[in-house]
Amino acid sequence: MSLKRNILDLRKRKSEVLKGGGEKAIEKQVAMGKLTARERILYILDEGSFHEYDMFVEHVARDFDMDKMKLHGDGVIIGTGTINGSPVCIFAQDFTVAGGSLGLMHARKITKIMDHSLKMRVPLIGINDSGGARIQEGVNSLAGYGEIFFRNTLASGVIPQISVILGPCAGGAVYSPALTDFVFVVNNISKMFITGPGVIKTVLGEEISMEDLGGAKVHAEVTGNAHFYAESEQECFDQIKKLVSYIPWNNEQKAERIAPAEPKSKKKIENIVPADPKMPYDIRDIIKSITDNSDFFEIMEMFAPNVVIGFGRMEGETVGFVANQPKVLAGVLDCDSSDKAARFIRYCDAFNIPIITLEDLPGYLPGADQEHAGVIRHGAKILYAYSEATVAKITVIIRKAYGGGYIAMNSRHLRADFVFAWPTAEIAVMGPEGAANIVFRKEIAEAEDPEAMRQLKIQEYKDKFANPYVAASKGYIDEVIEPEDTRKMLLHALKVSANKSISGPRKKHGIPPF
Repeated sequence: MSLKRNILDLRKRKSEVLKGGGEKAIEKQVAMGKLTARERILYILDEGSFHEYDMFVEHVARDFDMDKMKLHGDGVIIGTGTINGSPVCIFAQDFTVAGGSLGLMHARKITKIMDHSLKMRVPLIGINDSGGARIQEGVNSLAGYGEIFFRNTLASGVIPQISVILGPCAGGAVYSPALTDFVFVVNNISKMFITGPGVIKTVLGEEISMEDLGGAKVHAEVTGNAHFYAESEQECFDQIKKLVSYIPWNNEQKAERIAPAEPKSKKKIENIVPADPKMPYDIRDIIKSITDNSDFFEIMEMFAPNVVIGFGRMEGETVGFVANQPKVLAGVLDCDSSDKAARFIRYCDAFNIPIITLEDLPGYLPGADQEHAGVIRHGAKILYAYSEATVAKITVIIRKAYGGGYIAMNSRHLRADFVFAWPTAEIAVMGPEGAANIVFRKEIAEAEDPEAMRQLKIQEYKDKFANPYVAASKGYIDEVIEPEDTRKMLLHALKVSANKSISGPRKKHGIPPF
């Protein structure tokens, strides 16, 4: 009878904790169009797989009448479960309990599951929905954030870290998502900023809404702080599940291989690229014409769209794609696109994911705005990332490969393992029009018909340099291939590179152009 009483008491205690902040707080959460913390966890994880830990943890604050308050679980839920059968660690801040504010024990629960994920070498998913630091706990709250940031840094490049912003994430709290690998946001729900509209109005006299300051679209399109954008929480959770299917558990494994499949794209690869090199096309059509099932999981789709990044599969194996997008700014590299590509390259390298680069660009974007924004420093990031990467690196030059852009997009000179070029490739210091104006300046100026002479010299330059054969004659291109052979050549290169092993000079770490 004593055991039965204890079991009943346990069930009663659990039922109290499961109520979170109470019915009214939950009703308010639902009225805002948000799921509860537990609903979110259960939607993401496989059915019946979630195991919660530290359910009965309580806060330890005593000032400002905090000793009279009972905060179930101290406003955060932690545990483990599986996604598609693969184990993950997860935490979700509960906004119904003291606004999900972070205090000492709240932070300790989060750091406990972070330590667990690092020790067990499994991905970590963090759901952020918090009003920020718990003011009543003072410096203990700040200490809690510091402990979280330290662990984010420690786990970087070791286990995948995923942040989901499903409510406010303000002040110091924003730096944890910024330190993780992938950030998910949902329209009209996610809010992320260092200082809110109230502070901005007080200090600067500017009025701005929370949505315009740090809403989902702002971070997906403008700041680049978000990698995935969704219109609903359910869509967001489905994106997370798909992402996890592409990436490995940790840096000592490869992503799980699935059954290979042929591309489903109905577009013939040789018909995608227009004959006129000045005409745009969608590089995603090329990617889908070579990936298994024509699947391509794009990352940061709305930010710096002149470069496309994401995951696909080749013969069942996960591959990272980095590609110039000719339909946006002709696929040029600029500050934002360089940052976007460099970060993705480093992620792929850290987690043993081969990188395929599809190149078609006229170079770096010119202009005073870019120069003053630091394009030299930002542009150097992509050079550094490719040079540093030790995974298989394969490049296909489709059309334009001019100047510094040619070097930056995983050229042989940055130690690409294989470089292929289509017959349409143009590899040169600059485009024919610009080059002719410089090289043949005198002839054009002295001609009876300068424009006719200019066109003649442009064609002369094209015939001599704007092709793949000069670079191939120097050994900078491994093979000039027919477009329809692209998938076949990539599959062979990936197979040959499967056991690639390389080591650089001994050092503590490099100094990237941050």
